[in-house]
Amino acid sequence: MKILLAVNGSDQSYEAARSFQYLARAEELHIVHVLDVPARSYPTMYPEQVQDMYKTVERTMREDATRLLDRVVALLPRDTGPVTKHVVAGSPADLVITLAEQQNADLIVLGTRGLGPIKERLVGSVAHRALTFAPGVKLILPCPLKALKQILLPLQGTYDTDHALRFLQKKPFRDTATITLFTVLPQNRPLWPVGATVAEQMESQALRDAEGFLKETAAKLGQMGYQTQVAAALGTPVEGILDKARALSADLILMGTRGRQGVTRVVLGSVSHSLLHQRTYPLMIFG
Repeated sequence: MKILLAVNGSDQSYEAARSFQYLARAEELHIVHVLDVPARSYPTMYPEQVQDMYKTVERTMREDATRLLDRVVALLPRDTGPVTKHVVAGSPADLVITLAEQQNADLIVLGTRGLGPIKERLVGSVAHRALTFAPGVKLILPCPLKALKQILLPLQGTYDTDHALRFLQKKPFRDTATITLFTVLPQNRPLWPVGATVAEQMESQALRDAEGFLKETAAKLGQMGYQTQVAAALGTPVEGILDKARALSADLILMGTRGRQGVTRVVLGSVSHSLLHQRTYPLMIFG
């Protein structure tokens, strides 16, 4: 895999680097730090003075960035793969996305400090914008990835399933973890009047059908060498996923974006964005 690791000097960035102990060796690893150089706004100074001061500030920031990238590289496992370091100036989110596109990155890894759901929707964060617009799969770490023995894989349908299978076929993890395929069905009762027993039977049948669908996907993962188990539940997606993650003591939630694109995803949000705001589990997002 080609991997892009975005770092900003925060503790979360260092945790993102440590997460590579659980990822398979990279075909290429690009590490980027984006300089967010202050704007040149000094109306009382001569333009030449402003230019010289700007160059001095940027040079100092580049020197600090070089030292930061060296520290990050020192945290990586020895067999991470060939590393290329990038220091660029501009908008952090936009440049991370652009570099990911230029390098055809299969995976973007970044830690996030979080802005809170309201401010994040208004001004955005690097993690939020990467999740919304960046290509490939995103590993976003609002908290450390301390182990990788239990992976929760929520699936909603064939769109999620196809993307998950394509990604997992690349064997992105160093060691074999147990993958729990999980789906949450809405707790909707029929519009027409039926007895409680009939409604329960219909819900039970829906759960059995969902588990049957998951077992078909689990069989395909089993052929790839993964250990799997399946589960289905009634409820709402975010609460259902979090409940299952807690029950499993999941180390990672691997999931799709439910197919929403562009403005629709920004305005309406998605389950993956909601889970990111919870800041409870590392998230690996595909689709």
